[in-house]
Amino acid sequence: MNYETILYDVEDGILTITLNRPDRLNAFNRQMLYELIDAIDHADADDDVRSVIITGAGRGFCAGADLSSGANSFDVSSRYPDEDPDNWRDGGGRFTLRLYECKKPVIGAINGPGVGIGATMTLPMDVRLASTEARMGFVFTKRGVVLEACSSWFLPKVVGMSQALEWVMSGRVFDAEEALAGGLVKKVLPPDELLPAARALAKEFAENTSSISVALCRQMLWRMAGADHPMEAHKIDSRGIRTLGKLPDCEEGVVSFLEKRPPNFPMKVSKDMPDYYPWWGEREFE
Repeated sequence: MNYETILYDVEDGILTITLNRPDRLNAFNRQMLYELIDAIDHADADDDVRSVIITGAGRGFCAGADLSSGANSFDVSSRYPDEDPDNWRDGGGRFTLRLYECKKPVIGAINGPGVGIGATMTLPMDVRLASTEARMGFVFTKRGVVLEACSSWFLPKVVGMSQALEWVMSGRVFDAEEALAGGLVKKVLPPDELLPAARALAKEFAENTSSISVALCRQMLWRMAGADHPMEAHKIDSRGIRTLGKLPDCEEGVVSFLEKRPPNFPMKVSKDMPDYYPWWGEREFE
């Protein structure tokens, strides 16, 4: 895969995607959008990929949208006059929705400044770790625009409504310790410990677990975050337990436990997802 704005590296079942425009602090542009979506598509199709880490090259994670077009950087109508305004979609949202659909666990290793889309793209990642050098900010009110990348849905679910409102309405940039206190990141680490910690966590997700179970549990937790009653979770839990209980991964999980040995799960996400998946209807963009 010949990417120009990202690096794609698979080692020991862990895919590391590195935003790779270090001369611009990895500012997000259209090409990066397409390459990131393509990378997640490849990750989902590759059974050798069990976990995904997303980080940045150089001293930044992602400085936000590329503003090199100047004052009209957000003026989509003038920059892309041939696009149908009724069908135009926010690029950050297209990427976060793809992450939301991902079958593999995703870890954000936030190595430096991450503002705007550099902050909102991390929200559908399952765990976020930050370097002491990280700075984050939902700076949209300071740019005269609004939240993007589906962050008005994700952010309150990750950090709670009060914290989300404070950060968004002020538009201020805050340090890694505040991100930790506010629940945006799980841990703050020295720069040289960030990627090793992310890889250690990725290995926990990848080793001795069923890829089918991980994919289903990830989707169950994210999708039930928007359910209106616990009965919706009960329906899917029940369907999953009944279905997976007769499949080879469940048999291997139980037998390996009884035999006191590491499991060797035979099923593959690329071809063995159960018949009831996906249990949700596809949402149309209207």
